[in-house]
Amino acid sequence: MVELIEVEPGKWRVKKVSQKTARSNLPRPYVISDTMEPTEQVDGQFYTSKRQFRAVGRALGLTEVGNEKQAPKITRASSEKGASEGRRQSIRKAIDRYKSGVRTAGP
Repeated sequence: MVELIEVEPGKWRVKKVSQKTARSNLPRPYVISDTMEPTEQVDGQFYTSKRQFRAVGRALGLTEVGNEKQAPKITRASSEKGASEGRRQSIRKAIDRYKSGVRTAGP
């Protein structure tokens, strides 16, 4: 929190006020509970434990949205070292052909 203080007439300073308040009144604010409202899984049973609910879903081959493994990123062929060397050779060849007088017919 920031507070303005007038030091002299027309001169102001900024005073930082530390704010030491608890993030939560719970004894362990970062702990996530395992309990949930009774929720029906595909097998027709109701579960109140997140761990059991997820275990049954995994056993049935289901994917929980948001927890699935991401597919590996596809790297571009142009980012590989061999591709950049091939590109350099192609440009060098085009420059050499141009310097030797070879011209292609334009549109």
